[in-house]
Formats: sequence, structure tokens, C-alpha cells
Amino acid sequence: METGADAGDTGAGCAEAGADAGDTGTGCVETGADAGDTGAGCAEAGADAGDTGAGGTGAGCAGGTSATGSAGVWTAGAGVFFLKKLNFSNMVNKYIRIVGGLYRRTPIAVVDAASLRPTPDRVRETLFNWLNHFWDSHYDDKSVLDLFAGSGALGFEAASRGAAHVQMVERDRAALAALRTVRDKLGARQIRIHAGDALETLRRMDATRYDLVMLDPPFGQDWLPRIWPLLPGILTENALVYAESEAPLDAPENFELLRKDKAGAVHYHLLQFAALRK
Repeated sequence: METGADAGDTGAGCAEAGADAGDTGTGCVETGADAGDTGAGCAEAGADAGDTGAGGTGAGCAGGTSATGSAGVWTAGAGVFFLKKLNFSNMVNKYIRIVGGLYRRTPIAVVDAASLRPTPDRVRETLFNWLNHFWDSHYDDKSVLDLFAGSGALGFEAASRGAAHVQMVERDRAALAALRTVRDKLGARQIRIHAGDALETLRRMDATRYDLVMLDPPFGQDWLPRIWPLLPGILTENALVYAESEAPLDAPENFELLRKDKAGAVHYHLLQFAALRK
């Protein structure tokens, strides 16, 4: 879940400076990363001069092999080590884990940021059971947008299940650094991370179309009513949308509600883009 809002945001465009050289069709790509780099973020555009956080000596810039365990799996202890190198270890609130797929059991650092509310394990498992039903467990041709990435729990889960492309969007600096750390240690080159505001990112999208958009916005800020009208322009035919909210949702115009459930105070829903059926 993204932790920021719109005001004063810069760098939320879809063709940021220093983005993937030669990359096409990825939508809003990560600023300054993935252009032939080996640490995805070691010299990212927009970082403060001399900064040792996201930028200067960012995720994966040094000690790359130290973060793997005996079986080559990144451990929670390794996550702390790399976040220390980023000077964000004091911001880590807890760890959650990827629940299925190739990266199963990989820990994800949850930074202590306002409004950050990672999707619980049980909810993610239910969501991907729904997706397995509608997609027959085939993810290798799917493009996914995690619009309020936060900890990256949803986006990393999609990548773990085999999604061909996962685009994450996030504003919070500490959360971005943690996302890039996990992405780099997994070697998950199908994941792109964009630093920017959710609404501004949607407005600047290029011709990329997504098969799944995941929406886990901060509660109490009326994000979803502002987002629904912008989604049809970035969705494939019959695309799915996952949304979390503090109250049950009715399907907005152009969408059909397929599944819904509740976990604690969180209502979660799976909808399908249905405009072409009307």
C-alpha cells in the first residue's frame, strides 16, 4: 500500500530520466534503475547527493552475496543487514513472507511508515486462489500493476507466481528502498519499481495495458473513487482488479464484482473490467 498523497509530487511520470534503456511497454518504469545496472538502484536519478539510502550506495550495491543463506535464499537477517547499509534498519517495523510460488517464504521488510498496512498472509492466499481459478493458474503471460505497493506484498506475490511483468508504484522513500532491496536480492528482473504518486502515474501511463491491477490504498482518503475512472484506459479486455477498502464496495461503472470477503476490518474484492460486454 502506498503511503503518500498527491501534493507537490514530482517525478511521477511514465518515462522518467534514466529509466530502462531500450525498454518498451513497461508503463511507468523505475527512475534511474535497470538501465544495464547490476544493483538496480546503485546510482538512481533523483537521490540526494551523497545519500547512502536509495541512490548512492543503494540496495545491492555492495556485498551482494552476503545476503543469501546456504541454499541461496534471502533470510530475514540478511534483510536487516542490507537495510542497515541503507540506513533504514531503524525504520523496519516487522517482516512478512511471500506465501506461494517461486519466492515462497522469502521475508519482506515492512518499514515503519504512516498508513502502511501490508495485506495479511491469509488474504493474499485467498486472492491468489481466486486468480488461480479465473486464470487456470497461468501467470506467465500476465502484466500486473501494484499501484500502492507499500511493502510490496501483493506485487512480490504476483511475481512469485510467475507473472511476466510486475509494475510497482510507491512514494515513500524508505518503502522504496526496501522494495528495491527485496527485488534485487531475488534477482526478479520482471519487477519494475516507480517512485511516484498513484494518480499522477495513472494519468501519465503510456500504451501499456495490464491484466491485473491491485489497489490497496491508505484508508480514509477516498482514493478509490478517484482511481476507478482512470483504470479503463490501462486495462486489457477482461482484466481483473483487486481492491481493499474499509467498507464493502459496490462495483463501479464498467466493472463486475466477482468475489468479496472480509478479514478483520478489511474488506477485499476481486472485480472484472466489463465495459466491452455492455
